[in-house]
Amino acid sequence: MDTFNEWQIRQLRYTTRRHFLKKCSTGLGLLAMGSLLGGNQLFAQANLDTPPQTGSLPHFTPKVKRVIYLHMTGGPSQLELFDYKPTLQQLHNQDCPDSFLQGQRFAFIQGRPKMLGPQQSFQQYGDSGTFVSGALPHFQKHVDEVCMLKAMYTEEFNHAPAQLFLQTGSPRVGRPSMGAWLAYGLGSENDNLPAFMVLVSGGSDPDAGKNGWGSGFLPSQYQGVQCRSSGDPILYVSNPYGMSRNIRQKSIDAINELNKAEHEMVGDPEILSRVAQYEMAFKMQVSVPEVMDISKEPAYIHEMYGTEPGKTSFANNCLLARRLVEQGVRFVQLYDWGWDMHGTQRSEDLGVGMTEKCQLIDRPISALLQDLEQRGLMEDTLVVWGGEFGRTPMRENRGGVTMRYQGRDHHAQAFTIWMAGGGVKKGFSHGQTDELGFFGVQDRTHIHDLQATILHLLGINHEQFTYPFQGRDYRLTDVHGSVIKDILA
Repeated sequence: MDTFNEWQIRQLRYTTRRHFLKKCSTGLGLLAMGSLLGGNQLFAQANLDTPPQTGSLPHFTPKVKRVIYLHMTGGPSQLELFDYKPTLQQLHNQDCPDSFLQGQRFAFIQGRPKMLGPQQSFQQYGDSGTFVSGALPHFQKHVDEVCMLKAMYTEEFNHAPAQLFLQTGSPRVGRPSMGAWLAYGLGSENDNLPAFMVLVSGGSDPDAGKNGWGSGFLPSQYQGVQCRSSGDPILYVSNPYGMSRNIRQKSIDAINELNKAEHEMVGDPEILSRVAQYEMAFKMQVSVPEVMDISKEPAYIHEMYGTEPGKTSFANNCLLARRLVEQGVRFVQLYDWGWDMHGTQRSEDLGVGMTEKCQLIDRPISALLQDLEQRGLMEDTLVVWGGEFGRTPMRENRGGVTMRYQGRDHHAQAFTIWMAGGGVKKGFSHGQTDELGFFGVQDRTHIHDLQATILHLLGINHEQFTYPFQGRDYRLTDVHGSVIKDILA
């Protein structure tokens, strides 16, 4: 009589009543819930070759092919950067009007705070006459290339939910990020690099953590790949000591054969995602170190960006963003920590602290815009800059006590985001806030509108770009959002 091997024993174990009743009791509840929520759609499997939404992507001719998103983590103050309010200066240090406090929710403000005038100087620049802060001397030269959205608003006034809302369309974890949606729908233009890559500076990850670039309910192969501008560009991308590339190839082949056999047996689509990730990781061992090596850039480029090879910095990340999109990466996300200017310490002061942060980003961002333009990449690249919300026109106080330094509280009702590149009007300003910068009074723009517009510029109808999950079709903009047509070139 033939003896059973381990694989056969494992198969028999999975098909016995004893195994089913002992190990799958939780699954019975999920099956019941699935029948209530929409049957088999609860367990909809991902087709890793063809997205399930109606129509092929792009839906129409795109204006841009790729996106660089510069997220200033913490909520930079629009009142010190782009939204100049001379009336606010006149009311400096006066008690805040009751109308600004009634019915409003704040993260920290209590009692009656004082009004706080702009803590940076402003002047008009360019043919557009755009007001820009004196803290951004390099950016001032590019105001005629950007489109300002000055009446942005959101429903979230705490960092993690607001960051998730901006990047995933939901304030709670579990939804795919914008980059993951685009990686899933459009893929990468380079088979050896991921479609979605992430770079972090400022000394910390964003408050929302890696959920900000996660894949949510999409297959995990579409999540953002975090890179570093110093050391190994990706953790564990290098082979262990003594392992050659040939041995690594054989080990990955063996692992993937096991994964494919497992998939044939259990049918879990995430196993195929794992196979794809192993294969991409092997390709990245060659492609990523090369594209992430900024030391090969000429001296004038380092001078322009203010980069220092071997260090972690926002400047290095901006140069890397250009190199990545140049190599066909679809979505590059930069997070820069340190924009939460509450006034509790010197680094959070809207005068000194804001100036120091601006010095770290002003030159690199200006260089990025110039570099993309001179390489012919700007016409089909979209650059987006902004935070998760803005800041109040009142001075920060906690428990009714004014902070030691000049700071502002979180503010969801009005903030500024700018965009530059293909498909958007240059030197254009959309939206307007009241004379104190508290509420949007003209052309208010919601987070979902921004998301719908970014997708539109990439040739995607945000209402048709969906994925089935838990009994219904989901999309980045949920059931909201309208394309901001006024800003389209």
